[in-house]
This record gives sequence, structure tokens and C-alpha cells, in this order.
Amino acid sequence: MSPKLPAVTARQVASVAQRLGFELRRQRGSHAVYVRASDHARVVISMHGGTILKPKTLRGIIEDLQLTVDEFRNML
Repeated sequence: MSPKLPAVTARQVASVAQRLGFELRRQRGSHAVYVRASDHARVVISMHGGTILKPKTLRGIIEDLQLTVDEFRNML
């Protein structure tokens, strides 16, 4: 069984991404593209105000950040 995902907003996810070295490259509409210069890793975060991200969306973003759910939870 996979660990339970935390209920987080896109702003909180973006904060974790920035702590991992990702920088905002561009934003079009509600999709913000963050890129890490060291290895050119890319993650897209859908910024929809203060709403909680859906579990499947959050799981995909966590995978793009190359983290486990537990590592992500510890970085919040």
C-alpha cells in the first residue's frame, strides 16, 4: 500500500520545488514550468488559486520532483 498523500496547494508544492533547486522558467495560464539548471529536470505545476491539488496530479508532480511521498511530506 502506498503512503497517504498530504493535502497541499500548488503554492506549497512550488515552495518545495524551489527548495530542491527548481526555478520558475515560465508560466502560461495556470501552468507554471519549473526547471532545475543542474540536470535540466522539469516539473509543471498547475496553479489554481488556493485549491487543494487532486491526488493523481500531486503524485505525478512528486514523481517529476524525483521524490518519494515520505520525502515530499518531510519537505513541507
